[in-house]
Amino acid sequence: MSKHERILLDGAAGAIEVFVDLVPSAAESVRGIALIAHPHPLFGGTADNKVVTTIARAFRELGYLTLRPNFRGVGASAGLHDHGIAETEDLLLVHAFARNRFASLTQPLPVALAGFSFGAYVITRVAKALAEAGDPAERLVLVGTAAGFIEGTRSYVTEAVAPDTLVIHGSADETVPLANVVAWAAPLELPVVLVGGADHFFHRKLHIIRNIIHSGWKK
Repeated sequence: MSKHERILLDGAAGAIEVFVDLVPSAAESVRGIALIAHPHPLFGGTADNKVVTTIARAFRELGYLTLRPNFRGVGASAGLHDHGIAETEDLLLVHAFARNRFASLTQPLPVALAGFSFGAYVITRVAKALAEAGDPAERLVLVGTAAGFIEGTRSYVTEAVAPDTLVIHGSADETVPLANVVAWAAPLELPVVLVGGADHFFHRKLHIIRNIIHSGWKK
């Protein structure tokens, strides 16, 4: 395959659009797969969101090939927004596709999960489903995680995640208050990596997300 590919998978509601990017070096050096979920589709979230593409870039630099699917109703993905329920099933389908498509590169390729905002919430659901199926994710990266009550959207019951999950949040986030994430993370004994002065979309702070992922990942 080329280094950049757009594919359409057959999902329960129709097409699921996925952008696949290989690491810059040869395919034999691929370390794993990273599946990355975008923010809320009803508020402009897409697979091309700058936080999402920053996360994807960091993973590729670490040796992962990346998949960035569009949720239902976004881009060429069919269907309607389902508050994370059907979106979880769609991402599990993308995960299964990735496992099958790239199985020949290395046996086996670990799969990391990452998400931003609403996408981070959905990723916690995907991680739970995979763990219950006996195929846990290698590790999670959650940025601006939707948790608790968020004005103008809904209340999120964000799932528990593994203790090595990398949780990143902006100190000036007015979309998902820091207190919401702390209330979710504290009972799980999860540390939250704080980006000082960052709003929800990490304007002028995207490089910090990249640096945190690099420094926090197992070498």
